[in-house]
Amino acid sequence: MKKVLAIALSLTLSLTLSMGFCFLGNAPAQAQSMTEAEVSDITAQWKGSAHALADVNCSSCHQDSETKAFVGKPDNESCQSCHEAETDTFLLGKHGIRRLEGQSPLTPAKARLPMKAEAHGQQMNCNACHNVHSVDTYQASVDSCLTCHNDEHSLNYKNSKHSQLFLAEGNLARPSNASVTCATCHLPREASESGSNALVNHNNTYTLKPRDRMASDVCMNCHGMEYAFNSIFDNELVKSNFAQPPEMHLKSFDMVRVLQQKREGN
Repeated sequence: MKKVLAIALSLTLSLTLSMGFCFLGNAPAQAQSMTEAEVSDITAQWKGSAHALADVNCSSCHQDSETKAFVGKPDNESCQSCHEAETDTFLLGKHGIRRLEGQSPLTPAKARLPMKAEAHGQQMNCNACHNVHSVDTYQASVDSCLTCHNDEHSLNYKNSKHSQLFLAEGNLARPSNASVTCATCHLPREASESGSNALVNHNNTYTLKPRDRMASDVCMNCHGMEYAFNSIFDNELVKSNFAQPPEMHLKSFDMVRVLQQKREGN
């Protein structure tokens, strides 16, 4: 029954949007003018999304929970009603901290790293990385990042061993645990409090510095400690997006081995 109601509401929204109006609850609201083809495309995207499977329909995002008024462009507060941990961590990272502080959203034009000129006006919010209707996490894991980022490390991802693992899986509904994407390292997954599902830490700053946090929390999920630390502290290797095995040799690991040998009496 819920799915029938969701589809019915979607069709109602499609018709009202195509006329330029939307009636949600008892209050009519002027909606963004859209063509019939655009509405049909949006509806098709939603029908194939995780939201549709979870009975999250149009009103879940486009209707104010208190006033029942139509919301033409939902923001992170709408997402937060279901994705609390993801939204909270997003607001703590570089992408979202300005919103947390009550300032205007970050745009690539304000960034210190090189960004693509055509993306300079893009506001950093949930919609910047996630297609709002298809909720495509495959796209968000790499392509959304490269829409803005224009630095050496980011651009070299597609030539990296990590990218080969990702591309070998093909276009899935979402990247699997075998994939290594931009999000795998910079938005790492964490177990929920119940342990029943995984949450994505959207604080994109958390694993950047100090680098030993990246090594321990991300790299060592796949690589050994010495390999991980020798890689993450090699600036040129980072720029190349780890195009080859590390050549750096941190002396601290030799010191640890010597100490271990002394403890064992060798």
